[in-house]
Amino acid sequence: MEHLSPDKLDWLGTAAGSLTTIAFVPQVWKTWKSRSAADLSLGMWTLFSTGVALWTAYGVMLGATPIIWFNAITLVLALSLLVFKLVYR
Repeated sequence: MEHLSPDKLDWLGTAAGSLTTIAFVPQVWKTWKSRSAADLSLGMWTLFSTGVALWTAYGVMLGATPIIWFNAITLVLALSLLVFKLVYR
């Protein structure tokens, strides 16, 4: 298989990032609308948010635009759920 340059693979990162980031929107919307985060795990969202922050830093170090942007957006969404969990007790 021919080695593809990172620029040629950005479409794959963009597609993957779009889908995994958009997947969070319904949960954020539902939690915000219902003002209930009872079923969300504080530990899971704390660990997940930390992991996404690290992925964002990794993307910055690589200069990988899809990794940076989609993880940054996902981090905002994940932190929103974490804040909802703390606020809607």
